[in-house]
Parts: sequence; structure tokens; C-alpha cells
Amino acid sequence: MPLPTFAHLSDRALIRVGGPEAQHFLQNLVTADIDGLEPAGARAGALLTPQGKILFDFLVYRMGDGYLLDTPAETAPEFLKRLTFYRLRAKVELELLGDDTGVIAVWAGGADVPDTLVSVEDPRLAALGRRLAGSVAALSQALGGADAGLDAYHAHRIRLGVPEGLRDFDYSDIFPHDADLDQLGGVSFTKGCYVGQEVVSRVQHRGTARKRFLQVESASALPGRGSEIISGGKSVGVLGSSATIAERSFGLALVRLDKVAQAKDNGSLLECGDAEILVKLPDWAGFSWPEPDTAE
Repeated sequence: MPLPTFAHLSDRALIRVGGPEAQHFLQNLVTADIDGLEPAGARAGALLTPQGKILFDFLVYRMGDGYLLDTPAETAPEFLKRLTFYRLRAKVELELLGDDTGVIAVWAGGADVPDTLVSVEDPRLAALGRRLAGSVAALSQALGGADAGLDAYHAHRIRLGVPEGLRDFDYSDIFPHDADLDQLGGVSFTKGCYVGQEVVSRVQHRGTARKRFLQVESASALPGRGSEIISGGKSVGVLGSSATIAERSFGLALVRLDKVAQAKDNGSLLECGDAEILVKLPDWAGFSWPEPDTAE
């Protein structure tokens, strides 16, 4: 069997949520349906502001009688602090795990890896591969071969059209629908209330999501994150992360769906920096282009 392609995701950290009230605590706080999470299961999720914007995004893993939150390392201490704020007197244990315990993504090939805290298919999209959590040194040794590196993983993620917080958008700036979290299994529309739930439910039931992260492709080099997507001299979106794969550029961009649909219908060029770009829906998208005449 060929060795799997894997990378230690050194930009991620793990927060353990345990105690007898851990499930109830998370269920009433985050967008994911924690009550429906099976043993050894995983889901995407987010903690929102009261106004419904993404404050932190993460993957949640059910492990024994507790949970692990897989989240950007840069903001993990702040996330832990916010969880502690919401804990109040609940019987919940919160702990940021040390650097020796981390996350490894495996997305080509496969192998049985012993002694993992977590070994799950990525809950957002099966094509992303598997997520392993545990001792980074032990997992890397068990997988064999060389670590492909963080850039290789993110190129894989970008090619599949899956956005992530801090890589593609800043926290407190956008709504779950903007980040396609509703499409990637990260929002429950059937469970009870959670922070920001009213706003998210309104967008879902009224079908008023105007902006989405979509895929961008170009034969030319793409500029840096935050560069505007231009059509007809007007901004229709903003570029997120990007990568070069086989001499082509791929990226993710948060765009106005109606404006891009109108540009495509009119045959207008879409540009980002000096690059002419193609903007397309991800293969997994459950939404479609709006009618161009809905543009304002």
C-alpha cells in the first residue's frame, strides 16, 4: 500500500471540553448539533456573536465522554477565554492542550494509525480526507514518509473550495452562510437556540444569503488576500486564500452572487489584480446562481 499524503496542521490547536454538562453547554452555545453527534463523530461548527457573525470556527470531535475543538492556534487562547466566560457555573472542564498534541490531515492513501485521540473523516467534505488528533511525533512516525507540509494541505483545501477562518476571512466580519458553513454541515436549523441563532435562521428561511465563498481559477498569478474582484470597474468581491497548483492559480473569494451572475451573463471580464479569473460554484454547493436581474 502506498504511503499516505499527510501534513501536521501546525496552525491548529485543540481545546478539550469535558465534564458532566459538556454536551448541554456546547449544544446551547454553538451552531453545530452536539446532541446528534455520535461517539467518535465529528462536525464543523462556529461560535457566533449575538449579531450572528462568526466569532470562532472549528471542528468538534466527540471523544469518550467529552469533546475536542479543532480551531486556529492563533486565536485558541481567546476562544478558550470566551468559552470560560460562557461557562458560568456549569460543570464543564475547559483546557487548551499542549503543542505536543496536535492535528494531522491525511488526504491521499490510507493507513491504520494506532493510539489516536481522534481519527475521523473530515466532516465538512469527504474529499478533504481524514483528521487525526494525538501525539504529533507518534502519528507522524506511524504514517511513515515525509510530511507534505502546511502549504500542500491548504492548496488541497483551496482546490476543493472549502474556506476557513483567518485563512479566508477575519472573525466577527461575516455570517455562517457567507462562509458556506450551512453547506458544509456546520449549522443546525432544527435544534434549539444558540448564540446568534435568530439571525442565522432568518437568512436560511428567507433565502437572503447574498454573498458566498466561491472558487476562483486563473492562468495568471493571483494577488494577496483581501484583493478586490472587479467587474466593469466595480468591486464584486474579495479574494481569500490562494495557491498555485500545476502552473495554475486557485483561490477562494467572497463574492456578491448577483453581481457575479450578472457579469457572467453579460460576458463581462472578472479580474483580480492583473489576473483574469473564472469564478465558479464548488461541486458540492447546494445553491445556484441567482437570476442576474436581481442585482441592484
